[in-house]
Amino acid sequence: GTLLLWAGWLLLQRGSGQPYLRLRPSPSDNLPVKDILEHPDPEYDPKEQDLDERTLRKKLGSSFDPAFMSVAAPAPGNLSSPAPPPRLRGSAPLPGELKKLELGESPLGPRMKLGKKARRKFLQWLWAYTHCPVRYTWKDLGVRFWPRYIKEGSCFAEKSCSFPEGMYCKPAKSVPKTFLRWYCQGWSRQKYCTWIPVQYPLISECKCSC
Repeated sequence: GTLLLWAGWLLLQRGSGQPYLRLRPSPSDNLPVKDILEHPDPEYDPKEQDLDERTLRKKLGSSFDPAFMSVAAPAPGNLSSPAPPPRLRGSAPLPGELKKLELGESPLGPRMKLGKKARRKFLQWLWAYTHCPVRYTWKDLGVRFWPRYIKEGSCFAEKSCSFPEGMYCKPAKSVPKTFLRWYCQGWSRQKYCTWIPVQYPLISECKCSC
């Protein structure tokens, strides 16, 4: 079945007397999360007194993850941090599914007969060709999220990852990270605004699939 991950749309739920914003399950192809359309009126932005870092850190508590979120804009050199490419040295560990791979009929017809060393080299090449690392990029969520910056994952899908071609790197797993979201109820002077927790899904694994 289709893998369900957190993505896409914001739903307001109430629990324990407090509003809690969450993201609805959606097909994994919907990750990474698309940009959220915000109300353009700056009246719905948090004011300076609402952005006290000490208060917000206390409110977010142990959910603050400095590896994936940042209060200040990341340095220019840290805007993108793609996962390192797979190692091609003879000592590089192969995934379990590749170690068990049976090299049967080749595309040319006859059975492939490879020695132990040649087999390992071929599997190393196959792993490098089909490897789907998560590529991370810092994203600015805007002033209505705290922390404002998130390190978001994506899958490299500009070329096929299979041999023969036809499959592409796609999201396989995600992990939710909790942020604070500035949420307003009501209109104009009658509105009430506060910070509420939201779960934002991040791609944690990509796989070569159809």
